[in-house]
Amino acid sequence: MSTLTLTLGRPTLADTVFSRSLGTDLVLVSAGAALTAVMAQLAVPLYPVPITGQTLAVLLVGATLGATRGALSMVLYALLGVVGIPVFSEASSGLGVITGTTGGYVIGFIFAAGFTGWLAQRDWDKKFLGAALSFLGGTVVTFAFGLTWLAIVTGGTFEQVLAWGLYPFIIGGLIKAGIAAAIIPSTWKLAGAISRKRNQE
Repeated sequence: MSTLTLTLGRPTLADTVFSRSLGTDLVLVSAGAALTAVMAQLAVPLYPVPITGQTLAVLLVGATLGATRGALSMVLYALLGVVGIPVFSEASSGLGVITGTTGGYVIGFIFAAGFTGWLAQRDWDKKFLGAALSFLGGTVVTFAFGLTWLAIVTGGTFEQVLAWGLYPFIIGGLIKAGIAAAIIPSTWKLAGAISRKRNQE
């Protein structure tokens, strides 16, 4: 008998720890949104786009949960903020965040988590190089949405938009991708060791 679940396809890191079920999936999706909300509060105020820990959370959630659950986690995160729960950076909330200068990044999180999760389900996250490339790819997806929307909202020139929404984040983005690329493969190794130990008992 099959078990109802939100995700299909190859297992991810979360599936090595938890059995797939609808209840488990809902908890994991909620946990991913909560992690992103917490990381959003680690912010360095800049105008018009602050530096936050959100993108690191998005990469970790996508790689850990996979494409479907990762994307749904970011949808939940966005919806919680829109309805008034202060989950966005600097404890902000409301539709105005989505329609404002940072809204494109929040929408980009959905696609970035989905893309990173899709690659994780194809084992890109099990080795440092593959994980680093997938996380850099997820970061590019986030900025593609973020910069496009920033240009629309501000009406700034191409150079202005890059100066506001890209250049200050390049080093941080590389560091976050490196951190995620170190965490996820190491966690895979730990999960494998635990699994082998269980099988030997």
